[in-house]
Amino acid sequence: MNKPLRESKGPRHVAIIMDGNGRWATMRGRPRLFGHHAGAKRVREVVEACPDLGIKYLTIFAFSTENWKRTQVEVAGLMSLFRRYISKEARALKERNVQVRFIGDRVRLDRKLTALMDELEQLTADCTGTNLTIALNYGGRDEVARATQRLAQDVADGKLDPADVDEETLPKYLDTHVLPDPDLVIRTSGEARISNFLLWQSAYAEYEFVDTLWPDFTGEELGRLVTSYGKRERRYGAVKT
Repeated sequence: MNKPLRESKGPRHVAIIMDGNGRWATMRGRPRLFGHHAGAKRVREVVEACPDLGIKYLTIFAFSTENWKRTQVEVAGLMSLFRRYISKEARALKERNVQVRFIGDRVRLDRKLTALMDELEQLTADCTGTNLTIALNYGGRDEVARATQRLAQDVADGKLDPADVDEETLPKYLDTHVLPDPDLVIRTSGEARISNFLLWQSAYAEYEFVDTLWPDFTGEELGRLVTSYGKRERRYGAVKT
């Protein structure tokens, strides 16, 4: 495993669009849900790799607001998988000192799943190791819309002066308000798009689009991407002098 990178060089926050589960399964003549189960197992290896790579925050895209368009069988299977994953991994996450939080709109999710989500957040609330954020029924545009509604309500209630609203204000209303912006966003499976993921937060993130399908993505590959990130020059719009 790679040695920890200095915080000034390595990414503190890595976000991953875990893509390719369905294609991975199809290539093996198996149903798409078989690939999703394989992908869920891969999450553990990636989470375990984070401390040695100097990654303090890991955010993974598990289910988007657009994924409801998939077949009823696949959606139901995914919801069952999420419930099973939380139940199975809760104790291990706690033991590995991983703090878990969920982002996204919970209104459409079933009560049993949201109860498990709440329990896992409470169970790991005091953990001080890796911060794992799971985006579930999440969409960047939906998040901004919900944040704007909350902001507008505070204006209407007299808690916020419209003149004080700037680019530092809205992030306080986002689902990720307690997290730093991602430094590195990775998408697996060879697709080169961001699919409505962390739109506001990733304004200055570095991107890596890799061909590896998510069930084949390893901690070693994550390490190579982290090393590559450390060689980049990040200027945030400025010019090096």
